[in-house]
Amino acid sequence: MPQEARIKLTSTNLLTLENVCTEIKDIGEKNGIRLKGPHPLPTKKMRVVTRKSPCGQGTNTWDKYELRVHRRVIDLGADDRSIRQLMRLKIPEDVYIEVSLTQ
Repeated sequence: MPQEARIKLTSTNLLTLENVCTEIKDIGEKNGIRLKGPHPLPTKKMRVVTRKSPCGQGTNTWDKYELRVHRRVIDLGADDRSIRQLMRLKIPEDVYIEVSLTQ
């Protein structure tokens, strides 16, 4: 059975995440290996709601902040050449990547 790699990508910036996904797809197409994805996972939304007035007096006005974490999963056949190219890939600071190899 050939080895497979599952790549999990997370980022708060959707544009840089999509750019990294297209670079990984290009590596897979160039090497002619099996590629599935990128599959979008549900976006995590972290919300913080605070009062605008520090003392609690005045009208009830609120500030609402939201942080969105976008996630993608890519499955590809793992041969030595594609994994080496994947490790040499320039990943931006706001994109987190996790690679796991399976049999």
